[in-house]
Amino acid sequence: MIELRTPAELDGLRTAGRFVADVLDALVDATDVGVDLLDLDALAGRMIAERGAESCYVDYHPSFGAMPFGRYLCTSVNDAALHGLPHAQRLVDGDLVSLDFAASVDGWVADSAVTVQVGTPRAEDQRLVATVRRALDAGIAAARPGNRLGDVSSAIGSVARDAGYPVNLQFGGHGVGRSMHGDPHVPNDGRAGRGMVLRPGLVMAIEPWLMAGTDELYQDQDGWTLRSSDGSRAAHVEHTVAVTEDGPEVLTLRSAERAALLA
Repeated sequence: MIELRTPAELDGLRTAGRFVADVLDALVDATDVGVDLLDLDALAGRMIAERGAESCYVDYHPSFGAMPFGRYLCTSVNDAALHGLPHAQRLVDGDLVSLDFAASVDGWVADSAVTVQVGTPRAEDQRLVATVRRALDAGIAAARPGNRLGDVSSAIGSVARDAGYPVNLQFGGHGVGRSMHGDPHVPNDGRAGRGMVLRPGLVMAIEPWLMAGTDELYQDQDGWTLRSSDGSRAAHVEHTVAVTEDGPEVLTLRSAERAALLA
């Protein structure tokens, strides 16, 4: 069911969005050569506890997960594209890691992701990350009243395809509100002018993710982590976005993004 949020409800979602953005800022700052994925997960857990928030991941057990997720954060490294289950692994120079985090604050959920190049960046990774960021920006720009959901999907897919990357449609964006996943599903490719009309009050997580050489996935033996079928690296970015009368409002802007808007 599609739910449109009132101005008061959007205030609650803004609060959740700022918290999620602050946690991702701290995680990005902590992500470096030699850092263990479990230490990043523990940092997210501490910040949730200090804020009195609730994890959206610890007890999460959808049909595609082998068991409840059991961690606070998704850490997808190199050929891991989505749902990376943190385990004892120290990051090394040149790793590419996506950090995906969602939390509930006073009953309202926000969801966001960022991809970090660890240590010395690789040119091919820089191009991949730049592409998913452009795709995210394009999808957000299309999230305007009167546009259709297909306009958002088409904008994302066009950026990816123009850059020569294949697009997987199994997983994409989604509605956000009282729970982490709701309607509508937001595919990362589609046909402009198709789908539901976007109306003020709609809140959704827009999340482009790409694998460098394939659109096919397989599930790791850990029962959660999804990896590229050809071993190519992946990048994933995401923001929670509200459709407003004035256009799209990003609720999970991180500090550098907020500063850039004010510059």
